[in-house]
Amino acid sequence: MEAAGWACARHCDGMTAVLAGTGNNGGDALAAARHLHRWGRLHSVACLDRRKLTGPAAARAKALELVGVEIRSGLGFRGADTVLDGIFGVGLNRPVEGLAGEWITAINRSGLRVVAIDVPSGIDADTGRVLGVAVRADLTVTLGLPKAGLTGEVVVADIGIPREAYQAVGVELP
Repeated sequence: MEAAGWACARHCDGMTAVLAGTGNNGGDALAAARHLHRWGRLHSVACLDRRKLTGPAAARAKALELVGVEIRSGLGFRGADTVLDGIFGVGLNRPVEGLAGEWITAINRSGLRVVAIDVPSGIDADTGRVLGVAVRADLTVTLGLPKAGLTGEVVVADIGIPREAYQAVGVELP
């Protein structure tokens, strides 16, 4: 998460509003928020449901709070230059609805530059299919390897995953 957070944060321009889901993609977003805060470029952080964060993602939230960053439950883009989308990642396999769907719609209507972590929220990373509603990213910082359905400019970030790990799960490498 730390490598992913750093890789994504360095592609955010100006003041950045970070939006985090409750899974690992949200943890990547929270790690990025800490880097942005340290660099003086963090506008705000919002999490879909702070109480549902567990494991490494919860640890990233606690680290942010320890340096004085408030994690909000509502969106706030006024004054931001960029939105960092960390709502959903590669594990999404159901249609987006409810609050997450509202957030994605707000991102798409914001008129701000959008950077997506790994895969734009709302995209099935295996098929590239939109699952109800999806973020339209200007830049997708995909982690390790490209996925299906990426939007905008695509940057593949090496986050230190060994080749053997990909081979162990049957991923063919170039």
